[in-house]
Amino acid sequence: MSKKNIDKLTIFALGGVGEIGKNMYVVQYANDIVVVDCGLKFPEEDMLGIDIVIPDISYLTENRDKVRGILITHGHEDHIGGLPYVLRSLNVPLFATRLTMGLIETKLKEAGLLGETKRSIITSDSELKLGTITATFFKTNHSIPDSVGVCLATPEGNVVHTGDFKFDQTPVNDQYADLHKMAALGQQGVLALLSDSTNSERPGYTGSERSVGAEIEEVFRKAKQRVIIATFASNIHRVQQVIDACQVTRRKLTVIGRSMVNVVSIASELGYLNIPDGMLIEPEEVNKLAADRVVILCTGSQGEPMSALTRMARSTHRKIDILPGDTVIIAATPIPGNERYVGRTVDELMRIGAHVIYGPGSVTGVHVSGHGSQEELKLMLNIMRPKYFIPIHGEYRMLRHHGLLAESVGIPREDIFIVDNGETVEILDGVARKGSKVPSGNVLIDGLGVGDVGNIVLRDRKLLSQDGILVVVVTLSKQDGKILSGPDIISRGFVYVRESEGLLDEANRIVTSTLHRLMNENVNEWASLKTHVKDALGRFLYEQTRRRPMILPIIMEV
Repeated sequence: MSKKNIDKLTIFALGGVGEIGKNMYVVQYANDIVVVDCGLKFPEEDMLGIDIVIPDISYLTENRDKVRGILITHGHEDHIGGLPYVLRSLNVPLFATRLTMGLIETKLKEAGLLGETKRSIITSDSELKLGTITATFFKTNHSIPDSVGVCLATPEGNVVHTGDFKFDQTPVNDQYADLHKMAALGQQGVLALLSDSTNSERPGYTGSERSVGAEIEEVFRKAKQRVIIATFASNIHRVQQVIDACQVTRRKLTVIGRSMVNVVSIASELGYLNIPDGMLIEPEEVNKLAADRVVILCTGSQGEPMSALTRMARSTHRKIDILPGDTVIIAATPIPGNERYVGRTVDELMRIGAHVIYGPGSVTGVHVSGHGSQEELKLMLNIMRPKYFIPIHGEYRMLRHHGLLAESVGIPREDIFIVDNGETVEILDGVARKGSKVPSGNVLIDGLGVGDVGNIVLRDRKLLSQDGILVVVVTLSKQDGKILSGPDIISRGFVYVRESEGLLDEANRIVTSTLHRLMNENVNEWASLKTHVKDALGRFLYEQTRRRPMILPIIMEV
């Protein structure tokens, strides 16, 4: 094989395209691999019992000696949540900004991986030599501080990954997007741009986070009783605005929910949150203060069943009850798929008699997105002027819309690559084409098990959840194959035994006659016996009930 064929540039996603979450992007030149981000996503409705989903990294583990490091753009779960699982089987150097690293270290400490992970803190001025690839960074605006975009300089040209971004002209923390640096990259020449597609369907510009502060302050002033505000724990700008509004309206603040408490303590320790002395109080102190002097900051903006806000709405929280007349602000937009949970929480809060401010149809000023809308995406494309464009970070329709935006600013359709996870874009001598696929997919985390639950287990769980299970226990004699005891039929989730005795007696008779018939025909292989019992019973039960329970024959020989 000629050297030329080996030394090509390959770009692909192991997660984050065609979906929201589990972001992981890979840039490989010859024998050097650089990974950008390592996120998780939350399970879909049909993933019964699954806690979280991470990318399949089998390509990286097979090529572990080529992986030069993982670069993290910012500290959101869909970009860092996979690290405790991935670093177990892929122990490579990790690079992140200060706050992002602070959030990652908490995760690694819990996973017992802190000591063995090589970590380096970067800034937007860092330059990393990663084999033949050089990484530099530029500041971006997002809903968490210390967010950066990445430029990977390869022998083929510059590959730019924007990270999650918007262009906020009045950011809360005065960390302005590094427009000069972005423009300089565009001037230098960008071979391929990978850009955030989350809000590609939304026209115009995304509002400034600073506008939310004024709205929150206004709500605090008008509220006659306590204010409960739920937002993403990692939205540190929003948390700071809540603190500022508390200070102006002379209210005390308590923080509830494990992730919120963690993030607030890490961010204030590292100097990203400025909390006046004496403002924070313990949850136990809330009831001792006048109702109009208190703000409760909590998790649960997505209606998660175990979150602080949901438990308060159901009156099952140990320390805090929501009272009629309290004001509840849900300062976040539901992630696609979570609308039902949020709606349920809002219903429960309103039942209690709380005044709820949430999403569309209410005061919308209490939340702005951290992602740029169409005009900002076009601005990024115009600043970078890439030769090739790969929209990332979004469901298929979002990637498609982003592709159309790129066409509208003059990028030829044939130079826009809309890819699925695992599909590669190969660039050789400046010419890009779709390459072969690499292994990709979902690794499901259930409790302590990583990847041990697959499609077959999920299919069984689905079956059990729909029609239940029937266990048939029979003991046969080893000598003459006669039935010594049973069949005993145990039903779980199929029918209520006391009310279905006739049905189960008939089922019993069918099992017995099937076994007798097989014995007379000298069929004594267990697999064959079980299959025949399953088929005969399955047919009968479907005729009688139109249900297909899982049938589990257990045959013992004595």
